[in-house]
Amino acid sequence: MDLKLEAIVLPVSDIDRAKAFYEAAGFRLDLDKAVEQDFRVVHLTPPGSECSIMFGIGMTPAAPGSAQGLYLVVFDIEEARAELVGRGIEVSEVFHDAGGIFYHGHDAGEVVHRAGGQGRIAGPHPTRGDYGSYATFRDPDGNGWVLQEVKNRAPGR
Repeated sequence: MDLKLEAIVLPVSDIDRAKAFYEAAGFRLDLDKAVEQDFRVVHLTPPGSECSIMFGIGMTPAAPGSAQGLYLVVFDIEEARAELVGRGIEVSEVFHDAGGIFYHGHDAGEVVHRAGGQGRIAGPHPTRGDYGSYATFRDPDGNGWVLQEVKNRAPGR
């Protein structure tokens, strides 16, 4: 079986604001179509990705900003961060994890990033090993994105 993730539905509160944000971040606009007054879909694709994002009216009952841990794989974390910052996107500094395991959790409604219980260390991973360096950003609703550096992808990916 050959399965590919095609699109992720993001919950947003203001469609035009979200559209402007993602276009500013360099995502390609694929579709913006209102079928009727209570249904509109906006479809955008990150540069080089086969998976897109979608949002709009009548798309999801999820609360705006509730999508977290959305990963964008990049070849060079520092270059990708600099490009987003240059496009006006607020991005965290590059970091790596202290414990070898980076995951997302929730404390009192806030998304926290934990690394094996030990925390973030500033700068890219010392060996620049795959899956070891990160930066984060949020869209205007608070949907959370993670840039992750991967230079050597597994075959078939």
